[in-house]
Amino acid sequence: MSKDIKKKLKLSGILVALGIVYGDIGTSPLYVMKSIVQGQGGLANISENFIIGSVSLILWTITILTTIKYVTILLNADNNGEGGIFSLFLLVRKKAKYLLIPAAIGGATLLADSVLTPAVTITSSAEGLKGIPLFANTIGDNQNIIVVISLTIITLLFLIQRFGTDFLGKSFGPIMFIWFTFIGLIGLSHLIGNLEILKAINPYYAIELLSSPGNKMGIFILGSIFLATTGAEDLYADLGHVGKKNIRLSWPYVKLCLILSYFGQAAWLLSVKDNPSYLNVDDLNPFFAMVDDPLKIFSVVIATIAAIIASQALISGSFSLVSIAIKLRLLPKLKTHYPSREISQVYLPSVALLLWIGTCFVVLFFKYSSKMEAAYGLSITITMLMSTCLLFFYLRYKNISKKIAFPIVIFFGSIETLFFISCAVKFLHGGYIAVIIALLILSIIAIWHYADVVVKKYTKLLDLRDYKDQLLKLRNDTSYNLLQTNLVYLTTHLKDYKVRRNVISSILDRHPKRASVYWFVSIEVDSAPYTKYYEIDMLDTDYIVIVKLHLGFKLNQNVTIYLRRIIRKLIDDGRLAPQTQKFGSVSSDVGDFRYILIEERLSNNYRIDKLAKQIIQMKLTIKKFTTSPAKWFGLEFSEYTTEIIPLIMGKRKEIDIIEHKKKVK
Repeated sequence: MSKDIKKKLKLSGILVALGIVYGDIGTSPLYVMKSIVQGQGGLANISENFIIGSVSLILWTITILTTIKYVTILLNADNNGEGGIFSLFLLVRKKAKYLLIPAAIGGATLLADSVLTPAVTITSSAEGLKGIPLFANTIGDNQNIIVVISLTIITLLFLIQRFGTDFLGKSFGPIMFIWFTFIGLIGLSHLIGNLEILKAINPYYAIELLSSPGNKMGIFILGSIFLATTGAEDLYADLGHVGKKNIRLSWPYVKLCLILSYFGQAAWLLSVKDNPSYLNVDDLNPFFAMVDDPLKIFSVVIATIAAIIASQALISGSFSLVSIAIKLRLLPKLKTHYPSREISQVYLPSVALLLWIGTCFVVLFFKYSSKMEAAYGLSITITMLMSTCLLFFYLRYKNISKKIAFPIVIFFGSIETLFFISCAVKFLHGGYIAVIIALLILSIIAIWHYADVVVKKYTKLLDLRDYKDQLLKLRNDTSYNLLQTNLVYLTTHLKDYKVRRNVISSILDRHPKRASVYWFVSIEVDSAPYTKYYEIDMLDTDYIVIVKLHLGFKLNQNVTIYLRRIIRKLIDDGRLAPQTQKFGSVSSDVGDFRYILIEERLSNNYRIDKLAKQIIQMKLTIKKFTTSPAKWFGLEFSEYTTEIIPLIMGKRKEIDIIEHKKKVK
């Protein structure tokens, strides 16, 4: 490969990284300095030391959390090239069962952030219109107009999700490059006028500000500072889309532009802090205010586009996150589309609808971006703490000694705990919204997982080896009509040779189902993203096939495609007899398939723990609003039967009943 081609490939990879990875952290300059100034009580209450200390905190927060923790360390914790909290969990889940807890909490709070990010970034960018004289003179200070504009953009953004975003993705990189270059140059133009701000490079000013009497918020200023690094988790989550090399190559330029923007805003604040024309401005946003009038319209347009890109990245990320959680059996099966040729791009209509409703609610409820910021940040501090917890087990997984792993985790955990405490103070001022959203998601995860645990505890497994003879007799009993050549049972509980009792009951106890071959199929989600292999056990027969499909967590679970290939291989190897069909438009030695899907209902005829019963009942209720197993496993165009049977758990209730005899007259 020539040097010119290599350079083009590197450049294209960096542009893709700019468009996908940095939307959230890249739009932080829209509201971070604004939040800091408002928290201090306005422009009249800031001093030079306060501003220098604030940007010093921003600089070192981005450096420690984003650069060191995520770009330097956590990007190495890739799962065959994939990143994100569930991907990290899959790497270390064998270390301890309880690691599911931090993974579930981190996933829930990250999804909560997917509701808040579009609301904050799009509203912040739309508020920039207030700084344009033509808009301000025509509309005035009517925030309702900003709300309508924000809701319109959000709605259009969600409407295009179903069509896939390939056509947009190609332009994301160049647009974000223009955005970062713009904010960097604008910041630099103001920084040159006040080089005193460069003192902020010294971390002394950051530490000194936390205990300074001039800082009215004290340590709780970290709640606003943290907003500068909220997109750090996305760097890791999007690892699979762009690769660690492209992230590491693009990050220095992104960081430089971000720091120049923050330093430039700080320099502008110091130049106008005593200017009466700015002291009385409500909801002052330094980012837009420091832009010269000829560029104001451009700044609002490019900021809005950047906000849309940031929101798009979070929405796509949430689809991917939910899709993995479903495959890990942490969330119910939801209708899933693959709108693009990209195997990693998924679209979940129900998730999109819920995110849209949640985002619109946040905009309508808070109206002002400054009020939304209280809810924003709290959820991400929790996600970061959970990823730090899992990071320790990853370091141990890589055989790094505890003497090194502990200090690393304690260092980052301590800093993130401080940020969490400072954000938690905002709970009553809007932070409760993030907590409520995360708890709703977490409660569904808890119900789904605990219900599985309960079912495994109470239900009885039967050994297929004990039923070989009965299945053979049924197969050869011509008094029963042949239901299907291949009868397939999909089961989530297939351990060794054992299956759930309801599977055997379905074949033998009800109207016996005669078939040539009985298939018992389970899907194991592999820790690697694109694993694709299977294990076969036929119990020394030619009529029983036990299949364990091992599929990566990024692959769809279309069973029909895999079984067709498996049966072809078994016939070619002589392990199954050819299944010649007498009739058909195409000659084939593979017979027909029928899939049996068992739908369970809770029975009142069995004694189980009250809490367990309630949990299972809640799971069955939630399932009514989810997609059918037939659609999830790609069976819509195959023959399948859904059987409704009672969920048999615990001991059967004994009911006493006596015969009432009539007296003979």
